[in-house]
Amino acid sequence: MPSDVDRLLARGEELIERSRARTEGALATRTRKRREAEILSRLGRIAAADAVIIIAAITIGMFVPLGMFGALAVMMLLILATLVFASLPVTSAPRVEQLVQVPLKALPSTTERWLETQRLALPAPARTLVDSIGVKLETLAPQLARLDESSPAANEVRKLIGEQLPELVKGYGLVPEPLRTVPRNGMTPDQQLAQGLQVIDEEIAEMTAQLAQGDLDALATRGNFLQIKYKDDELG
Repeated sequence: MPSDVDRLLARGEELIERSRARTEGALATRTRKRREAEILSRLGRIAAADAVIIIAAITIGMFVPLGMFGALAVMMLLILATLVFASLPVTSAPRVEQLVQVPLKALPSTTERWLETQRLALPAPARTLVDSIGVKLETLAPQLARLDESSPAANEVRKLIGEQLPELVKGYGLVPEPLRTVPRNGMTPDQQLAQGLQVIDEEIAEMTAQLAQGDLDALATRGNFLQIKYKDDELG
């Protein structure tokens, strides 16, 4: 018969598996919603551009007959507008320097968009953590709408997701690619990045819980949570 220790281990594995399944489900839902929103935005831009072209063609046709060549020109413009607006990015990617100036309630979504632009340059374990951080930022965003911009709690949130998170990713990007898998002080830059992202991921979850509980004092006094301070010279 299984011992108490075996049952506890089995229970722990079950809870871990459930947590992983929930995270994967949240990631899949997040990706699907993002794609749907992007498709709707592109379709809206295409419809607006096509409407402008058609209205302009009708207006011009009231005064000057378009003829066959005019009709072909209108069709070509419609096709060109469709191709252009289907390929252009839906929104411009924010610059890392802009994050410190973004209003607090918009900071999670803006930081998440910036992370997406960095994702392909990161190693696989870091990409998984970036996805997890993205899910948590989406959860955090509505809670920040009720937080006073000038409060100490707001300063801690801004420091974490508007400064320390981008500094970590940006610092990793400055490391020459051949050196990213070379150990230094017992860890490679890839491992340092993953460890830092893991700590930030856990910290965002803790901040979200504190905001949900209304424990702003604890949030305001979190201080330096990151055990290892990642600077450019340390990652290099």
